[in-house]
Amino acid sequence: MVDVSDKSVTTRIATATARFETRSDVVARIMTGNLPKGEALATARVAGILAAKRTSDLIPLCHPLPISQVVIDFEAQDGAIVISATVKTTSQTGVEMEALTAASVAALTIYDMVKAVDKSAVI
Repeated sequence: MVDVSDKSVTTRIATATARFETRSDVVARIMTGNLPKGEALATARVAGILAAKRTSDLIPLCHPLPISQVVIDFEAQDGAIVISATVKTTSQTGVEMEALTAASVAALTIYDMVKAVDKSAVI
């Protein structure tokens, strides 16, 4: 791991996005929660938050950080859902990996919940 002990403690914010592509009718089902496995967006939001908190357990050499906020947002587009993950900390190192992990796991969660209705969906 990189030694960050000489760095100043500052507020740090990072945002990452992921794009989940599927059919337009499936986007509508995602937005209304009408999927066989249930409400995809709420599940993906919680999964993304949990992923941000566990990033140092998943990615070698990432520092464990005191995360003060994680916000996961979803934007419906024609044939896609755009996932945005914003992570905030007051620490000696940034939260870029936490934001990337949160967006990725949220997208993976949506994929898992959609795969039964659209086998061609992609992240």
